[in-house]
Amino acid sequence: MAETKKILLERADLAKAVHRMAREIVEKCAAPSELVLIGIRSRGVHLARRLARKIEEIDKFTPPVAVIDVTPYRDDRRQEQDGAMVGAIEIHAAVDDKTIVLIDDVIFRGRTIRAAMEAVERIGRPKRILVAALIDRGARELPIRADIVGKNIDVGAGKRVNVLLEEADGIDQVNLADWQEKK
Repeated sequence: MAETKKILLERADLAKAVHRMAREIVEKCAAPSELVLIGIRSRGVHLARRLARKIEEIDKFTPPVAVIDVTPYRDDRRQEQDGAMVGAIEIHAAVDDKTIVLIDDVIFRGRTIRAAMEAVERIGRPKRILVAALIDRGARELPIRADIVGKNIDVGAGKRVNVLLEEADGIDQVNLADWQEKK
């Protein structure tokens, strides 16, 4: 059976969504100096960097951007080794008493965000944690929501939302495809 894809966002729409998200982050953060963006590997990192550039255009302040790999913190995947948490977080800014924005490309079940919150707790005590997702596809397993959303999409079972970004994929696009199980 051939895979069917439907384009949900083209380059211009994706850029508008990122711009809107950046404005909302600025509005929700009391002081720019308290802001730290944490991108969830891999596409969340690219989005965090884009958001930081947009925030700099809007507010004349570039927030620090950190990178987190939540794999060692996931509760739905077996850990291969106990030392897996080493190197999971690349951060060069304090998180204590800061407004942290966890950034991911798609929020679905909520497990990735839950894992990211656990990772942040291990490195400090933020004043506030916000969640930003380019795409919110609903259907949570956990009671976690995105505070800042680029686009809400009602996606049924058996479908996958693919976020393609210039930095990783050579194209800016969001599409909907038939779900294919990993083998």
